[in-house]
Amino acid sequence: MTTLTINGLQVTVPRGMTLLEAAQFLGFPIPTLCHMEGLTPYGACRLCLVEIGEAPNSRLVTSCTYPVQEGLKVRTASERVVKARRMIIELLLASCPQSKTIQDLASAHNVRQQRFRQEHEDCIMCGRCVRMCKEQMVAGAIGFRGRGQERSIGTPFDIKSTVCRLCGGCIYVCPACQLRCTYSDPDKAICGGCANLQPPCLEKEKFDDMMCYMQPCVACEIRKESEIK
Repeated sequence: MTTLTINGLQVTVPRGMTLLEAAQFLGFPIPTLCHMEGLTPYGACRLCLVEIGEAPNSRLVTSCTYPVQEGLKVRTASERVVKARRMIIELLLASCPQSKTIQDLASAHNVRQQRFRQEHEDCIMCGRCVRMCKEQMVAGAIGFRGRGQERSIGTPFDIKSTVCRLCGGCIYVCPACQLRCTYSDPDKAICGGCANLQPPCLEKEKFDDMMCYMQPCVACEIRKESEIK
């Protein structure tokens, strides 16, 4: 067993767990996109960032790939973490604004603007489809090709794969393909149709950490009701 501190709470979890697994087991929500139960951790989307260590030497790491360590101090929703997640969501919206999965993430994390050049691509390079094809379908028909801006997913040399069974598993797990947001205004990247309120402890009270980890936050719901009235 490994003893560590998560959001000020000293906990003991089985050795070999990742920080994401430990936090989810204890009820601390951490958003994920490239991570999926049953597939190996990949750490591509960076949404599951958490802050480890103590200031001024703390750093951000991907919780889905970082193993629990004895005595480690972890913060899953500090101001630094929340700001980083919002920036990542903006970048994801720049790539694929019509993904309902990404639009829902933007609404849940109070992202109201997208400051980057709109790409309108259909792939965010999360690697879910590649891992699904290799690990669950045991085919390995598709994979990553190229580097940097030229990187893409497909079959080697764009030749039709002889091992692909047309099972549709790659489409089933793709966050860009699962559901498409009907919002299609090319001048705006954010729908906001499912908008939630930002936790007031970070926005109004200026705490360094979130005070509540409930889904939804009770304080946010009360604030929402008061604003409606």
